[in-house]
Amino acid sequence: MNIQIIRGGSRADLFRRLAKKFLFITAGSVIQAFAMAMFLFPHAIPSGGGAGIAVLLSHKFGLPVGFGLWLANIVFILFTVHYLGSVSAVGTIFVITATSVSVNFFEVFLEPPFNNVWIDLLVGSVLLGTGISILIRQRVSNGGIGYIALALYKYKRINPGTSLFWMNGLIFSLTAYVIDWKIIILAFVCQWLSTRIINWLHQFPGLKSIYHPAWRKK
Repeated sequence: MNIQIIRGGSRADLFRRLAKKFLFITAGSVIQAFAMAMFLFPHAIPSGGGAGIAVLLSHKFGLPVGFGLWLANIVFILFTVHYLGSVSAVGTIFVITATSVSVNFFEVFLEPPFNNVWIDLLVGSVLLGTGISILIRQRVSNGGIGYIALALYKYKRINPGTSLFWMNGLIFSLTAYVIDWKIIILAFVCQWLSTRIINWLHQFPGLKSIYHPAWRKK
């Protein structure tokens, strides 16, 4: 933290910045949770590796998807925090917790508005990409599996995009094998659409300088 920010009576400005960052992180978490709970999870469409495990745990053991999502992502972080440090994990742990709590809330108190797989896939992917874009702008990861990819890059020099693709692909394939093979197609379409939204939002002024470092950290 820059000492000059604290001196000179600027604590209020620091607090406002932290409060604004907290609000944006919370908003991004809630938006991606809404996309999962209302549009993707009703069709067992995983939005990522952690979500795929959550769907599997719900299908096989009846665990609430929100809790399964939190558990899977926390395990991912615990396996890698020793290699990457605890400070960088704090924001992601908050995102995971806020997202999981919001997923549970939406599933309990709201009903999916469309119940059409293709409409839900489109709307859910757009909202998911929007939520992730907000989180990326605040330089936090939207899930714990990104920490495994980063650890592999740090110690094995494996490209994070490559490791994420294969880890997510393996989880998607397992989810599709256990539940329904069409899930793997829907999952990859979701990934493609949400990524397009992230890239599109990246073109807006003010996002580019923040987007790239955050994306590399994932």
